[in-house]
Amino acid sequence: MSGVVRIDARGMRCPWPAVRLARALRDGATRVEVIADDPQAPTELAAVAASANATIEIVLDVSISVFVVTCR
Repeated sequence: MSGVVRIDARGMRCPWPAVRLARALRDGATRVEVIADDPQAPTELAAVAASANATIEIVLDVSISVFVVTCR
């Protein structure tokens, strides 16, 4: 899988954003951007990134958070 995979998980409650991230990483994505508004998303997405040995960066916007996950 090449390029950036973008997942719009706004309105989804955990664990769904994390499940979609895990699926993208399992399918071979090396960089995933997840837009999520669930308060649990930072914790859940960070756990998925850690289990995949990936880094996670949180980019805060006024009303949403974008989580950028990059495989090492």
